[in-house]
Amino acid sequence: MSEGSGFRVSGAVLPNPAVTGKPHVRTVCSMAFDVARIRGLFPALGDGWIHFDGAVGMLVPEQVASAVSTAMRAPVSGPGGAFPASQRAESIVTAARRAVADLVGADPATVVLGPSSSVLLRRLVDALAERWTIGDEVVVSRLDEEANIAPWRRAAKRVGAVVRWGEIDIETCELPAWQYENLVSARTKAVAVTLASGSVGTRPDVPTVIEFAKRVGALVVVDATYAAPFVPLDLQELGADVMVVSAQAWGGPAVGALVFRDPELLERISSVSLEPNARGAARLELGAHPYPLLAGLVASIDYLAGLDDAATGSRRERLVTSLGSAKSYQAGLLAQLSTELRSLRHVMVIGDAMRRIPSLAFTVANKKAPEISEYLASQGLCAFADDGSGGVFASLGVAEVGGAVRIGLAHYSNVFEVNQLVRVLEELR
Repeated sequence: MSEGSGFRVSGAVLPNPAVTGKPHVRTVCSMAFDVARIRGLFPALGDGWIHFDGAVGMLVPEQVASAVSTAMRAPVSGPGGAFPASQRAESIVTAARRAVADLVGADPATVVLGPSSSVLLRRLVDALAERWTIGDEVVVSRLDEEANIAPWRRAAKRVGAVVRWGEIDIETCELPAWQYENLVSARTKAVAVTLASGSVGTRPDVPTVIEFAKRVGALVVVDATYAAPFVPLDLQELGADVMVVSAQAWGGPAVGALVFRDPELLERISSVSLEPNARGAARLELGAHPYPLLAGLVASIDYLAGLDDAATGSRRERLVTSLGSAKSYQAGLLAQLSTELRSLRHVMVIGDAMRRIPSLAFTVANKKAPEISEYLASQGLCAFADDGSGGVFASLGVAEVGGAVRIGLAHYSNVFEVNQLVRVLEELR
């Protein structure tokens, strides 16, 4: 591209108005990393579809698939042996703990590995609930996904505890942090809150929620599943007691992790391990590890660390730089998408939070969500319909208008794809 001939935007060139004399109307997103390069890491993008299904998990990068297949072909046995196959198993688990610790800014010894964030949360809640009594309280929020609500509700019902709710603003989908000052009490045992909503994109003021919870000595469990692909995480700085992540959210394998800020907390809760002498993270791990998937987990976090090819230093330092770049890039792309969707009179974007991840939901006048998603699919766009019967949409009454369509941008999303979505929705009347 010759100097002055255009702006490079998300791997595409838009005309320079100084040269053409014609102003462009699309938002220019500053590019801290090469989106075209990132797209080249995803063989699945060759299917010809535009993927806005990132809210339920991104596509898998080639390096992750290769790591899994390589580990499956290599001799890997159970841990504890003196032979190479057993030592390889132990090294994979150690590497996985270190990778997750680098991602969230924690001690590898506090990383609990498991099949999914939902399974791990249930294990944690069941272990904690053994010490609850009738009249104890837990606080959940209307903004959270069901995975961080259902285990708490079930455990509370089982022991006679009380569930209290953090409510959301139905217009903005914000979760006001000030309400937690009155929600928590001396009987509050735990506060569960999301770091970001995968449905409407809201990033609540979690540090303030944690501050109120700590005043009464409540345990704080933060679901970082949807924030992890887009926001640099620091568990120590945040001050939560436990953080949960899911590798599928950023294109990793079906593996989740619970991370504890204080290693001593792991020793105080009830063990679920089949090993009577299990210590530390192993106390909440059940059965054999899926070693190939853990190898893929390591590769997926290395992928995150390389999103910005200018990032240098340790893996932790590269993660902070790369995710900061991803956050900036996605903010611009989301701003364009949100602005242009709101300009369509027949489209209503749900919520308008100040701090967001690149996920949003919308409705179309006189159209039900399945009808909209089917139309998008007919035009080569992948998006999910939600009937509005659960989660944040139930609180908003979205079911009454036929549900909503969820849009999740990913690291490989670009301006062209956003423009295509807007164009297709313009034609949907």
